[in-house]
Amino acid sequence: MKNRRQQLILQAVEKGEVSTQEQIIEYLRAHGEAAAQATVSRDVKVLGLRKSAGPGGRTSYELPPSSAESARRRTVLGSSILSVEGAGNIACVRCSPGMAQGVCAFLDAMPPEGVIGSLAGDDSIFLLCRGEAEMRAVVEVVLGFAGE
Repeated sequence: MKNRRQQLILQAVEKGEVSTQEQIIEYLRAHGEAAAQATVSRDVKVLGLRKSAGPGGRTSYELPPSSAESARRRTVLGSSILSVEGAGNIACVRCSPGMAQGVCAFLDAMPPEGVIGSLAGDDSIFLLCRGEAEMRAVVEVVLGFAGE
């Protein structure tokens, strides 16, 4: 369901049919998928979509410049991240052995909103978040990378 929803969002963006999250929700509904605004907001972040001005100053969502690279990274992250859990203001990301450093480098490059810092070992990453609410949001974003 989540993958289908995200594929539909990408499809709408590629067609240039959406400039607001409300339009994304309408597009999803028209294609048989129901989604709340908070869910769409998380999907927009996970997919790396951003707004840009087009002809006539009209803004619309667009794919990141290197969407092929992003797709490859999502595939690597999806196969590397085993689980994500949170406690207090810390998110713990469990990875395949030897993969934590690479996953952490990716997370550090984009960092999910609310992350203050990170620490990676061989198969685990600790993400220090500003508070418990931010930790829950970070867990959702990282789970999105993992394809869950």
